[in-house]
Amino acid sequence: MLLGDGSPTRHLRLLTGHEVEVKLIAMEYESCLNKEAPLEAKELLPPLLRRQVWLTCNSQTLAWAESWWNQKEAELHLKNKEQPIWKSLTQGRSELFREVDGLALVKADWLESEFQQPGPFWSRHYRFFRQERELTVIREVFSPQLEVWLGPSPRNEIQLS
Repeated sequence: MLLGDGSPTRHLRLLTGHEVEVKLIAMEYESCLNKEAPLEAKELLPPLLRRQVWLTCNSQTLAWAESWWNQKEAELHLKNKEQPIWKSLTQGRSELFREVDGLALVKADWLESEFQQPGPFWSRHYRFFRQERELTVIREVFSPQLEVWLGPSPRNEIQLS
């Protein structure tokens, strides 16, 4: 899940046997990147849009994700805001390249509340490229509930932003 270049929403569907529901938290203009944003997000052309979602299967929250987009690219590619990004980007069957830029363990009260488990939680961030151009930067945080299907995963108690 962390290093794969496939679609996390497709992986969640295959693991659980249930369709993935995207629950939009926010999608709004971001005038300046917050300090927790991946460095790669600074490579996107402003104005930027930030999208945040919960990914659920059978009413169980299995991941949180946020993405940063150039506003025009977001308008072009994210017409259905409740649809997984992978599905939106591959509808025309055009080629995409994903590059995983970082892994982390993240601890946050609001994640513990939604996942209903203590942290820290595995996280990754990556970029999608199309025609050698950066399209979006995505960060995902995964629920430990995935260990039901994937097996146990060691999570050291580290406080990261």
